[in-house]
Amino acid sequence: MREILFLAHRVPWPPDRGDKIRSFHILKKLQSMAPVHVGAFADDTRDVECAEAEAERTGLASLHVELRDKPQWFSGIEALASGKPVSLTSFGSKAMRDWVNERLASGAISHILVFSGQMAQYVPADFDGRFIMDFVDVDSAKFESYAGDGNAMMRWVYEREGKKLADFEAEIAQRADASLFVSVAEVKLFQERSGAKNVAALGNGIDTVFYDPNAKYKKLHPVFADPLIVFTGQMDYRPNIEAVSDFARNALPAIREAHPETTFAIVGRNPTPAVVELSALPGVQVTGAVDDVRTWLAGADVVVAPLRIARGIQNKVLEAMAMAKPVVASTAAAEGIDAVDGEHLLVARDVSDEAAKVSALLSDTDERLRLGAAARAHVIAHYGWDAQLAPLDSLMEVGAAK
Repeated sequence: MREILFLAHRVPWPPDRGDKIRSFHILKKLQSMAPVHVGAFADDTRDVECAEAEAERTGLASLHVELRDKPQWFSGIEALASGKPVSLTSFGSKAMRDWVNERLASGAISHILVFSGQMAQYVPADFDGRFIMDFVDVDSAKFESYAGDGNAMMRWVYEREGKKLADFEAEIAQRADASLFVSVAEVKLFQERSGAKNVAALGNGIDTVFYDPNAKYKKLHPVFADPLIVFTGQMDYRPNIEAVSDFARNALPAIREAHPETTFAIVGRNPTPAVVELSALPGVQVTGAVDDVRTWLAGADVVVAPLRIARGIQNKVLEAMAMAKPVVASTAAAEGIDAVDGEHLLVARDVSDEAAKVSALLSDTDERLRLGAAARAHVIAHYGWDAQLAPLDSLMEVGAAK
């Protein structure tokens, strides 16, 4: 192994959302193996500045970071003209391609690890080193699920995106020495859809020292005297928007019949207008970005993950479990978590089941404490980052079988 090229659709710093947390820890692992060059996009200038500071602090071999500001409509036109999925044209950049080619032309790069399918377009077909593709989730399946709703035009857009992206994913999997997904369920789904053989699960971990109810962090003030239900997540992400909207409109009213003073806090940055509007409903609070999500998790009586569309492992569930909180998760949100329903968390079949399970927990302090303690113990035992990323050692070996 000489040097590693790490390509990510979003800079790993700061590690304050699910995808960035995973890429942050993978990058740390790679840096323990060899010098690493990082090429990535950034959502805003804050992330650009953070990336530049971290590159200097951690001693990256080199860094190329671009602010992603291409309008979505322009990406759509590019996609139609080129026959590519929008997921690729949205992240298309001549500057990024030139930087990657320059790094490869040096002859120093022996390994490439790509984080998220959008960045695989930058790996030349003739690269003769070891190529590891971390898809994380089966993105094409997510877009296909979107195609079931909306007007005829949007259904066509999502159907096209799902098909084009599925073809691209299968093509990349054939080229890669190994394709990684965040859970066994995602691996099986991808193999069924693509026929790929060189596929493995590389799970997410959790920092149980940081996410610790006894750690030092700012406490919620004033402390909620009445029941508090919390949802955490990026609030401009469609599955999160749909989850909180359904829960606030359909589960919360039933919960408030039994517990009239209950508050449902929607905690996360960039809430869309549709999310902000929910604050007009009785008992709903939309916080926007917060300094430390642990503050709200620690203050919660119950944490919910009522996602209807979910791929892979939900970090929000692991974080709440690590904070010793009882979690009520939808079947989709719980699918990638190696935990036992009723022992480490509660899995709800539908919105009425969510309401019933949350209401029961709000009525039973002992059960909340028992479930939260079991959740934290389980996460400590099974979800440390070192253990989750250990397979990378053999996957990165040049002689490993494809």
